[in-house]
Amino acid sequence: MAIRRQPDSPTGMTVPAHPRRTAAIAFILVTALLDVMSMGIVIPVLPQLIEQLSGSIAAAGLWNGLFVALWAGMQFLCSPVIGSLSDRYGRRPVILVSIAGLALDYVLMALAPNLWWLALGRILAGVTSSSFTSAFAYMADITPPEGRAKGYGLIGAAFSAGFVAGPLIGGVLGEVSLRAPFWAAAALSGLAFLYGLVVLPESLTPDKRMAFSWTRANPFGALRLLRSHPELSSLAVVNFLLYFAHHLFSAVFVLYAGARYGWGAWEVGALLALVGILDMGVQGMLVGPVVKRLGDGPTMVIGLAFGAIGIGAMGLAPTGWLFVAAMLPNALWGLAMPTIQSLMTRRVSESEQGQLQGANNSVGAIAGILSPLFFGAVYSASVGGNPFFPHIGTAFLMAALVLASAALLGWRAGRHATPQLDSGAAGH
Repeated sequence: MAIRRQPDSPTGMTVPAHPRRTAAIAFILVTALLDVMSMGIVIPVLPQLIEQLSGSIAAAGLWNGLFVALWAGMQFLCSPVIGSLSDRYGRRPVILVSIAGLALDYVLMALAPNLWWLALGRILAGVTSSSFTSAFAYMADITPPEGRAKGYGLIGAAFSAGFVAGPLIGGVLGEVSLRAPFWAAAALSGLAFLYGLVVLPESLTPDKRMAFSWTRANPFGALRLLRSHPELSSLAVVNFLLYFAHHLFSAVFVLYAGARYGWGAWEVGALLALVGILDMGVQGMLVGPVVKRLGDGPTMVIGLAFGAIGIGAMGLAPTGWLFVAAMLPNALWGLAMPTIQSLMTRRVSESEQGQLQGANNSVGAIAGILSPLFFGAVYSASVGGNPFFPHIGTAFLMAALVLASAALLGWRAGRHATPQLDSGAAGH
């Protein structure tokens, strides 16, 4: 799909057929990489900085939990607003303003004299990182429907690369100073802003834009879009289940790995880096060829099914080496996310792509709040002197059931698929 310059475009910057579209895709990927690197850089030091400012380990645990909830809550509230603003004013200004805001936010956290400043920084980070909704909508604007899964796979690969490189850089800088990673994160976000200011053209032409409405922009209004079509609703539930299962790792992986296999920080860090590398390979290189051969729907189901197999094997693995081996089938889980996104973008008009991505991000935020609470409770009930669940890997087995349910629902949605909305449809 080649978007050509409209004569009445106020910016004069829309994406033409090839060279600048290639530059635009490169920008989205580089920005995703830099943004996720900037987030990942602070992961190794943020809990330590919280402990330093709070004065105790116990208080640090409470504050860290609060900061996670604040970030996810702001994602839930602001993602639909950001997405709807990009439907109204275009993707370019929303993306650039969000990136600039993220750079300033990291400066704020680098200078934070107390926990309240740091809390404000986490709130702003939740708001500004909602720009990912506009990045996904941008990719939908500049790629044909049959190429979107590959495009989203490339974004996913960029995310994975950022999550591999970010914590490694943050760990090294954290040895110098707890504040140094925040300054580095601010510099990376600033670099992404300057790069976009020069390179990024607008992707959404004026005739495809939709008037801003708080009815659609609030998270509950945005979620109504997901109920506008039976298959879209089913895919939204699949998306929620995928996010829900994925947060198992942030909730219990470190504790589980230490308790069952005796792994310390080095082993856990190395394994997370390996997860990122495998995910890069799947999303960056496998998604396109598999979708071309099988189509979006079957590829999504295969990804979810292998994710269920892999994560179930992790919960049953009696040794660390078998756990690592289970990561190989689990890596194919990466086929699911880009294809779900691609299928969903085909069911809404071009003027609703930002709203759709905002709604999807809100769904992910809800899962991000509920899932750690659920899997944390399951893990707690699986360990100790007299555990309620007799097997320490019960949380992994439950996550496998969640993914298997998602695969079944996705398969049923594919069987009852209706004709897709034409990519050039006007907003409705």
